Amino acid sequence: MKTIINTKYIKNLVFAIMVLVSFTVFGQEEETKPKFEFSGTVDAYYRANFNGLNKEIPVLDEDGETEGVFVPAAPGTSFANDPGFAIGMVNLIASYESEKVGFVADLVFGPRGEDAVFNSFGSPAIVNQLYVFWNVGENTRLTFGNFNTFLGYEVISPSANFNYSTSYMFSYGPFSHTGIKADFDLGNDWSAMLAVLNPTDFTDFNPLGEISFGAQLGYSGQFLNLIYGNQSGDEFVNADGALIEVDNEALFQIDFTGGFDITEKFFLGINATYQDTDDLGFYGVALYPQLTTSDNFAIGLRGEYFAESGSFGAIGTGVEDSSVFAVTLTGSATIGDLIIKPEIRLDSASEDFFLDSDLNPSDSLASFILAAVYSF
Repeated sequence: MKTIINTKYIKNLVFAIMVLVSFTVFGQEEETKPKFEFSGTVDAYYRANFNGLNKEIPVLDEDGETEGVFVPAAPGTSFANDPGFAIGMVNLIASYESEKVGFVADLVFGPRGEDAVFNSFGSPAIVNQLYVFWNVGENTRLTFGNFNTFLGYEVISPSANFNYSTSYMFSYGPFSHTGIKADFDLGNDWSAMLAVLNPTDFTDFNPLGEISFGAQLGYSGQFLNLIYGNQSGDEFVNADGALIEVDNEALFQIDFTGGFDITEKFFLGINATYQDTDDLGFYGVALYPQLTTSDNFAIGLRGEYFAESGSFGAIGTGVEDSSVFAVTLTGSATIGDLIIKPEIRLDSASEDFFLDSDLNPSDSLASFILAAVYSF
């Protein structure tokens, strides 16, 4: 990793500045009536492959004993990868907001939530977000706790994404952060954000003693996002009890997220990202054209190119510098608070990452999803 000069001094200085801002900027507006809300989603889906396995097949040894299993082929992305009828998650969100302060408690239950939320030991948890906030001025908000990432076009909640399955860039970028961030409304459609964070996925506490820094600059719905910091420890004790320091390179990621209303009914979303750590990482770009055909139906496409630098392991081919191109066509039919999403997805990799229905290696996979998402 690139060595950060005077790391401890910089950490303390940035943290002190953010705390100082919180205690020196005060709004003068009158308090309004506090508002408590309870909301969430429930989702389930059906998934089938056109040219791959749709059930698990046991692998037997010479004695007829099961020694493994061939699992159904699935895109190398997060969520919606199980065969047949499957459940997503229950998402329960409680929030409270007054003129100055408030909190959000966001809990998830089910396979989608388990894939998205980790504690500091990497095991599944149920807390998706848990933070408090303070509107310290008319144009400044401080957020303290665990919150979903500011990078990327997609999010964990299926109700907030147009496509039900997720992109490679979202799946391998960070999901959530724990720390403190300051959001600034700069006026004239400009915004900014600064954050001091734990290493990625260490959401309940920080056992590594490392700090990451995040930043965002926004203009009229277009956002440039940055994150930088050591994501692993740089000290360990050897067998003799001696403290050893290693020079790890910090993770660096730059990400652009935005979109444009081409017409009243046609929207084009854009996401591009680049991440690098120790010459390992990934980069990609995706376009999200979406057309609203009526008050109750819309259709959207996601076209994504994703590549890993070095043998990052994101795509799963085991071959350096692998890449994949994925096209996902999704319909979105609204029936009250229920959204039905039929989806066809085509993934084409540079290597034989998938298995076809005859268990032969294949570089492509075609699949179908029918999802139902209820919001309350």
